[in-house]
Amino acid sequence: MAEPLKSMFFQAEFFDDLAAACKAVYPPFEPETFLARIYDEGWGGRELKERMRHTTVTLGSLLPEDYRTALSLLRQAAPSLDSYGFENMIFPDFVEVYGLDDWHVSLLALEQFTQLASAEFAVRPFILKDQGRMMVQMLEWAGHESPHVRRLATEGCRPRLPWAMALPPLKADPSPILLILEQLKFDAADSVRRSVANNLNDISKDNPGVVVDLLRRWRAHDTSEMHRIINHALRTLVKAGDPDALELLGYPSQPAVAVKNLFVEPDTVAIGEKLAFSFEIESTGEAAQKLMVDYVMHLVRTRGKRTQKVFKLTKKTIAPGETLAIAKRHSFQQMSTRKYYPGQHAIEIQINGTSFGRMEFTVK
Repeated sequence: MAEPLKSMFFQAEFFDDLAAACKAVYPPFEPETFLARIYDEGWGGRELKERMRHTTVTLGSLLPEDYRTALSLLRQAAPSLDSYGFENMIFPDFVEVYGLDDWHVSLLALEQFTQLASAEFAVRPFILKDQGRMMVQMLEWAGHESPHVRRLATEGCRPRLPWAMALPPLKADPSPILLILEQLKFDAADSVRRSVANNLNDISKDNPGVVVDLLRRWRAHDTSEMHRIINHALRTLVKAGDPDALELLGYPSQPAVAVKNLFVEPDTVAIGEKLAFSFEIESTGEAAQKLMVDYVMHLVRTRGKRTQKVFKLTKKTIAPGETLAIAKRHSFQQMSTRKYYPGQHAIEIQINGTSFGRMEFTVK
């Protein structure tokens, strides 16, 4: 079993170095008291972000009460910890916790701290507090000389950034984000371009048409970097079988094919067992076609609710007159991320986002 993330970071060496760095810039700082408060009775039960916040608040309790004074000390201490990664997110976290009412010094500090460890979480409360003002700042950061700051400009305003608070106004209207993404789509840093794609993927979950229309324009820039952005940005829509996204990637929404001999065995499968299915795809077209072949499970959930989930099968180019044979086994083993329930289910074959047949079966 993989080691929990919380055990990989915030080790004793980091806290020793952090205490020493704070002591060097602020002699009244008490390393022994700091370490005792860090390793309180709740430490072992805290998850990764909880440990980060606990560290931030513990620092705040031992630094000067005046925010600007404390922040100045941390800005002096931070560079001596540049050998660490995620742990250094305590510095932008300090700004998030204590600096929301002092924008001038806080934004200068975030610009510095994000070059040690991303301030992508810390900028979000500022966006929620005054989106117009903060997005102007993010657009300015998009022109910064440091790729870490430019990445913050796009990563920090992702509407659905994992592990972070959502940004409902930008989920509803992502247009302020698009100004930043337009500026960064040709960025020299791969990490920045990948963040652009991740942001677009977030936007696509609430505004798929906005993303598809934007990428149709960007597709005119026929470079390998742009191809990677487009493919990465459309990954959620592609997984869902969105026909417009697939069309953009060269998969026709109405492929000239026929699905034959769809076979499912057994017709009743127990939870924990596997369902086998197979079918054939026959080309009825006069030219080669790109196919994105998926299957959709129509699943019974709790209290009689139903849902569907798309699973990837294969990508193929089919020649005129060619027939492809596809076979697969789907496990109904219970998982922490996926639960199965008894009832009448169905499997549907989907090619380029279009349905090509469905068969029902029972789960017991």
